[in-house]
Amino acid sequence: MASSAPAAGTPEAGTPGSMGDVRRGNLALVLGRIALSGAGTHLTRAQIAAATGLTKASVSSLVLDLLDVGIVREIGLNPQGERGRPGVGLELNPARGVMGMEINVDYISAGVTDLAGNLLLQETREQDNRRVTPDSVSAALADLAAGLRDTAEAQGVRVLGGGLAVPGLVDAKTGTVITAPNLGWNSATLDLAVVLPDVPLGTTLFNEANAAALAELRYRPAGDADFLFVSGEVGVGGGLVIGSELFTGPHGHAGELGHVVVQPEGTLCSCGGTGCLETVAGQDAIFVAAGIPTQTAPGPAASGPAAGPAGYGPARSESLAQLLTALAARDVDALAAVSRAGHYLGVAVASTVRLLDIPSVVLGGHFAILGEWIRPALAESLARYAPGKVPAGNISLSAVGQAGALLGAAGSVVRSLVEAPHRLQDQAP
Repeated sequence: MASSAPAAGTPEAGTPGSMGDVRRGNLALVLGRIALSGAGTHLTRAQIAAATGLTKASVSSLVLDLLDVGIVREIGLNPQGERGRPGVGLELNPARGVMGMEINVDYISAGVTDLAGNLLLQETREQDNRRVTPDSVSAALADLAAGLRDTAEAQGVRVLGGGLAVPGLVDAKTGTVITAPNLGWNSATLDLAVVLPDVPLGTTLFNEANAAALAELRYRPAGDADFLFVSGEVGVGGGLVIGSELFTGPHGHAGELGHVVVQPEGTLCSCGGTGCLETVAGQDAIFVAAGIPTQTAPGPAASGPAAGPAGYGPARSESLAQLLTALAARDVDALAAVSRAGHYLGVAVASTVRLLDIPSVVLGGHFAILGEWIRPALAESLARYAPGKVPAGNISLSAVGQAGALLGAAGSVVRSLVEAPHRLQDQAP
């Protein structure tokens, strides 16, 4: 989403802004230049001064602040041209990281990334979270996160903060899950300080599909500026990226693709509506239509590390493996179930792309795993209901796989730090 700020010189801009505010803005400007310099590029203080228009003395002072809080580090010598002497290069400190976490219907997951977005550690535990209290699930996630944090710290990486993605509508300001139908949660305020305690940046709550869409924006090699990300789990979620920005609507709840009605006379959905997309294209709906038993994961108390492929735990992997085997064998029921899901997915996507003028679709979760079989049905449906809006070549599979939500949540925490690095200074003892 785009944001606006009052122009300098207007009453709303401040009269006149404090020197502290100016320094905070310049601190973010300098850190932003370092963060955007890319892997293997180590800008010097002089190069940052030239790029930002700040004086060399100001940049040196600001860099000292960033070094003091440990966000950046000095590395090597960077040649500055024939006339200048080599300067000391700067980069984001690889000894600082953030924790990305995810609660979904039948698993919890966590991972540690460095400030450059590299995934250092990850673990997924399969457990059935349906109708389990938020406190119980949070406690299980806290245990998982604590183990990863200990491992990260043993490797010399200090975790500064966290992002938690859940499959539902959220209020990030209060840490409240407004509604997560497939979990059975309504107005559930999570104690985020328990999930990841004693971190200077705290923990921020995100919608799972939105977080995954942000990860796609960050990691996709094509660098598409406008796309609809479709998250396929037990439920179906959507994330809208427009102009390289996540669009969430005025209340932060845009993109609820799974609850677009595709069968007005269809079956009851977990949200209380009828005929929603996820009733025909959700993971369990596909398994049932294909005649494949839906495995149930253990509860939080019995959870353990997941052993399945692509981030899926043993129970989900067993059902998914059976479906993939049936599809490869050209089983009629399996092919029909996936084709039906693709058709109705196309119905929902067609309405979305017509309304918002989105040219590309990215499939995540089980949609990506089933891409070989579901993409043709989706393309055919789109060609029928929204001809010319999304060419078949613009339907792609996720670049980040099952880790998308936690990577996106972690990346958002890093972005907020780059935009306001003074937050670490404010937390200093």
